[in-house]
Amino acid sequence: MRTLKIGDISITSIIERDGPWRKPADMFPAYDPEVAAQHLKTLDPVVFDPVSGMMYITYQTFVVRTPHHTILIDTCTGEDKGYPAPMDFPKQRYLEEFKAAGLSFDKIDYVFCTHLHIDHCGWNTILRDGRWVPTFPNAKYVFHKSEYAAWEQATKQDKQPPGNVWRFNCLPIVEAGQALLVDDGYTLDDTVWLTPTPGHSPCHCCVNIKSGGQHAVVTGDLMHHALQVREPGWSTIFDWDAKQAEVSRRRFLGDIAGTGTFVLPIHFPSPTVGRVEATADAFDYKFIA
Repeated sequence: MRTLKIGDISITSIIERDGPWRKPADMFPAYDPEVAAQHLKTLDPVVFDPVSGMMYITYQTFVVRTPHHTILIDTCTGEDKGYPAPMDFPKQRYLEEFKAAGLSFDKIDYVFCTHLHIDHCGWNTILRDGRWVPTFPNAKYVFHKSEYAAWEQATKQDKQPPGNVWRFNCLPIVEAGQALLVDDGYTLDDTVWLTPTPGHSPCHCCVNIKSGGQHAVVTGDLMHHALQVREPGWSTIFDWDAKQAEVSRRRFLGDIAGTGTFVLPIHFPSPTVGRVEATADAFDYKFIA
């Protein structure tokens, strides 16, 4: 994927990193190697590297250009955050692709965060003169208010994820007066709105985009890999509530299967965008070139 057009809206991918990243046995506690081997025979080869035995995992931001707004959905890992390996990979690619897309930091109107994990809100802020400040000075940042509160409380209890995510990426946005702390059903306008899909994080949300009778949805970390479409019960080691994550995933897949909805999971490799179809046993993911 580079750019998807729906009606009079364009959605462009900006990649921070891609390629083999993690072995599925290390990612999914319920992983069954025999079941996975059967799936991998028929899944698109872009999702798995047989040489390393690793899944292809992409870190990307989606730029949504509507007739009225320029919106970013999730902001990858960012730079200067002191992340441990392997999250300390080079970040120059993101900046170069951002510029190549004809963007500058001051031209962003909204930043939507599906949730507040390390790799989805990192470019929310940048380091200037020893202070974390909003990267996008004219943007409003959309955070689910209960998601924000949960990570605020976790941070106070010294349970924050690596890298002081809430302190570095979220609190400075609120202090700058640029945060919109919203509820489950937040609607920006008739083209962009949220739906709740909790489990991976306390109040994880998907971002819906609609125009010209077409519907696309950015699914954040509702699913990290196409294996989870075939096996919705394979929640990840990173889930806040694995059972709730499974419930949300099954409900989402059941709701959109066969509807023609364009699905944009943050971590799926290029071409990323696809459609979900129902099968006899579960669901299947079909990439759209």
